[in-house]
Order: sequence, then C-alpha cells, then structure tokens
Amino acid sequence: MSGTSDSHPDIHWPSGFSPDQAHSFCQAQAVVDAPPAVAFALLTDVARWPEWVPGITEVRAGPIARNFEVWFHGHRFEIFLGEHVPHHRLGWSGIGAGVQLYQAWLLTPVEGGTHVVTENVVRGPAAKSLTVLSPLWAQRLNSLWVTQLKRLSETAPEDGGA
Repeated sequence: MSGTSDSHPDIHWPSGFSPDQAHSFCQAQAVVDAPPAVAFALLTDVARWPEWVPGITEVRAGPIARNFEVWFHGHRFEIFLGEHVPHHRLGWSGIGAGVQLYQAWLLTPVEGGTHVVTENVVRGPAAKSLTVLSPLWAQRLNSLWVTQLKRLSETAPEDGGA
C-alpha cells in the first residue's frame, strides 16, 4: 500500500475520503504515449469497462452517466460521479460489498503524451480484511488498470475515439 504522503497534491478528495482516512490507499501512474483526450475517452466509456478493466464483468450505464452500476468480481457496486473535467480529471465514489471507495484520475499533458495518475481510497470491513490478507491487493489492481489504459490509449485513434 502506498503511504498517504504519496498522494498527488492535485487530487481532489471529497469529505471523508482523504488518504489518511483510508483502510486502503494506493496510487498508480504512467506516461501514456497518446493525448489526454484518448485516455479520457476510454475512462469515460464505462459501458466498455468489462472489456478491459480487471475484475469488472458488467456495467449498467451509457457513457459516463452521473451514476451507474458495476459488477466487480461478482459484487455489485453503485458508482456516483464526483468530478468530471474533460480530458483532465475524473473522480467517482462507489458503495458495495462492505466497502466505500473514491477513485480519482488526473491526466496531465506532457511532451509526447499524457501523465496519468490514479489514486484510490477504500474504507470498510472488506477493505480492512483484504488489506490484512493481501496488503498489495489495491496496488496491484490500480497498476493493472493503468497498464490496460496505457495499452489501449496507445493503440486508439488519435481523435480521442475509443
């Protein structure tokens, strides 16, 4: 688990979901060789998440609705959009399966592409148990998500279409 001091200073945390209030906190980042619009388009096309987001098997929503449902490893989560600044930042909260979470995404243009940072704060009994059983579970999941986003962004059309 990343230390709470590792949180990116430009991430916006909603009340009650700062890294120092987490049962699990992690961060993953990468430089994607594609413009921010391409990575943002993939992240906001939630209907396609089951095709590439590790553990998500079903989504009930169209492109980034204010709320939607996902099935993650067989558990239903209600997701509520918290922040949506096109091509720059996203954040959503989720409730389900004994956890509450907030996932933030920050996309910053850099020479030749986009610096992508994602951070997760997870709270609740399930998060506590998973952290005891497998301290790196959240970090591995975040890293897989960023790796997939990088791979798909780098092979997507340059116009931001996913």
